[in-house]
Amino acid sequence: MSLRSSRAGLAFISGQVALDRDRRLVGRGDVEAQAVQAFANLELALAGAGATLEDVLRLNTYVTNAAFVAPFRTVRDRILPTPQPASTLVVVAALADADWLIEIEAVAALG
Repeated sequence: MSLRSSRAGLAFISGQVALDRDRRLVGRGDVEAQAVQAFANLELALAGAGATLEDVLRLNTYVTNAAFVAPFRTVRDRILPTPQPASTLVVVAALADADWLIEIEAVAALG
């Protein structure tokens, strides 16, 4: 997890993937399971900054296959409060680990 706060009252959180506390992959080959874990990790990172999912202003998501877009959106819509933050979803050739199917980064308001 990477977290950086600025004087502007923002938290920048990157690198949320489907690793558990022991850095083991959750949901090998299952984008929905990986999305759930990545969002759980995002919630932990936000809590560490003093924020919640309701404070997220922007969400960037990277998936490794266009077929993962719909399942990701199903998970996102179930987890994120409405209205949802501004977001970008990008299909990429690969992430840093070949088993990672999704990666999430966010910008959240603090205070």
